[in-house]
Amino acid sequence: MKKISRNYVLPVVSSALLLLTTGFALVEKSKDASVHLPKKAKPNIVIIMADQWNAQSLGYAGNKDVKTPNLDKLAARSVVFSTAVSVMPVCSPARASLLTGQYPLTHGVFYNDRPLKNEALTLAEIYKSQGYATGFIGKWHVNGHSSHEAQFAARNRTVPKDRRQGFDYWKAREVTHDYNQSFYFDENDVRHEWPGYDVFPQTDSAIGFIDQNKSKPFLLFLSWGPPHDPYATAPEEYRKLYNPENLTLRPNVPDSLKTKARKDLAGYYAHCTALDKAAGDLLEALKKAGVAENTIVVFTSDHGDMLYSQGKIRKQKPWDESILVPLLIHYPAGLGDKKRELSLPFSNIDILPTLLGLSNMQIPKSVEGTDYTAIISGKKKPSGEEAALIQVPVPFHENNFLNGGKEYRAVRTKQFTYVRDLKGPWLLYDNAKDPYQLQNLIGNAAYADTQTKLETVLQTKLAEAKDDFLTADAYMSKWKYRYDGKDSLRVQ
Repeated sequence: MKKISRNYVLPVVSSALLLLTTGFALVEKSKDASVHLPKKAKPNIVIIMADQWNAQSLGYAGNKDVKTPNLDKLAARSVVFSTAVSVMPVCSPARASLLTGQYPLTHGVFYNDRPLKNEALTLAEIYKSQGYATGFIGKWHVNGHSSHEAQFAARNRTVPKDRRQGFDYWKAREVTHDYNQSFYFDENDVRHEWPGYDVFPQTDSAIGFIDQNKSKPFLLFLSWGPPHDPYATAPEEYRKLYNPENLTLRPNVPDSLKTKARKDLAGYYAHCTALDKAAGDLLEALKKAGVAENTIVVFTSDHGDMLYSQGKIRKQKPWDESILVPLLIHYPAGLGDKKRELSLPFSNIDILPTLLGLSNMQIPKSVEGTDYTAIISGKKKPSGEEAALIQVPVPFHENNFLNGGKEYRAVRTKQFTYVRDLKGPWLLYDNAKDPYQLQNLIGNAAYADTQTKLETVLQTKLAEAKDDFLTADAYMSKWKYRYDGKDSLRVQ
C-alpha cells in the first residue's frame, strides 16, 4: 500500500489538516523571499534522460568530434552546468536519487535491480498532487526484483501500477539495451513493440503526450537507453558519420587501448547524434504545441562512461568520465533565454528540489538535495565552497571486487576531486590544473592543506547524509539484499 502521505501537497487551505492527519511535515523551499520567482502559470516539466552519456561527449562541452547540433542550440539558450555530478554513477541508484531527491543509502537503491520502496515520495507523486498530468516513457530500472529471485529476473516484466511512483501515462520497460528489437508495456500491462531504433518511437510517444496535455500542466519523463553499450547499434546513417581513425581520444586513454577506444567511441558518438536528432524533434514539438515558453526542460544522464580513460570502462568509478553528466535547464518564462554557465557541483539529488523551487512549490523534508533556484535564477552567486557527495557503498557487476571495484566515498568541488576508500585517502585531483586527472596528489606536501580541508568537507557531507561509510556486507545485510553472481567474492 502507498502511504497516504504521498499525496501531501494540497491547497493551502487544507495543509494544516494534512499535517494533523498524516504527520508529514512540509518545509518552505527557502527562507529568503528573494529566491521566489514571480508567480506564473504552473510550468510544465520535461525531463530528458539518456543512459551513460558522459559530460565530455557534447559539442557545447567543447568536443569537436561529436555532432550534437540541437543540444548545442539548446545549451546556447539555457543554464549549462559544467560540473553536474551523479551521486552514485550507476543506473538504478542514480535514477532513484533523481526521483526522490535522496542519497542512495537513504532510499536503499544502492545496488542495481533493487526496488525503490512504495513508501518513497517521488517527483511524479508531488506534481500529480498539484494537478499535473504525468507521463513516463522508456527505461525505468527502479522496480527491481525480490531478493529470492534470480539476477535480472524483473527486467522483462511489467511494472505494476502501484510501482510506477506516480506516473499515469506509461510506455515503459524495466531494462533493455537491445535498442532495435525493443518492447514496452502500456498503462494496462499490454506489451507492444517499438518499431526500429526505439529512441525515435519513444520520442514520438512523448510528442503525443505533449499534444494531448498541452492545455493543462504536465510532467513528462523521457528515458532513453543509449548511448549505453552496445555501442555499434545506432542506425546506419548515424554510424556512417564517424570514422574511428579520425576521432580524438582523451589524453588519459592508454596507448594499448586506443584502437579499441576509437572503435567504441565511434559507435557511442553515433548513438549521441541519433539522440540529438530526437531531442530536436521534441523541442520542436514543444514550440508547435505553444508550450515551450512555460516549460522547464531538463536534459541530463544518469551517469557517464569511462570509455577507456584511466584504462577503465563504463561506470561506478570516481573519475570525471564516470561521475560527471550533462545537465541543461531551459525555462524561458522563469530564467530567460540566454546562456548562463555554472561550474558549481550540482548532484542529481538536487534536480527534484530545484524543480520544485522553480515551480514555486514546497519541498518535503524527505528530500536531501539542495534547491539551487536562487543561483540558477541569478539572484544569488555560488559561494565557491559547494561540494557534491558521491557514494559507492557496494561495488557490483562490472565493477565488482574481483574486477577491482571497492567501496568509496568522494566529494567533487568546483576545482577538486577527493576520494577515500575504507583504508583511507585514495585519490586527490586538482581538476583546474589537471583536467584529465593524471596526477594523484594524495600525500603531496604542496596540497597537504587542501587534502585536510577536503577531508573535513567529506566528513561534513557524510554526516549530513547520515552515512557511516561501512563495508559493502554491512549495507547488504542491513537492507536484506543478496549479492548477484560473484559480486560478493573478494580477491584473496
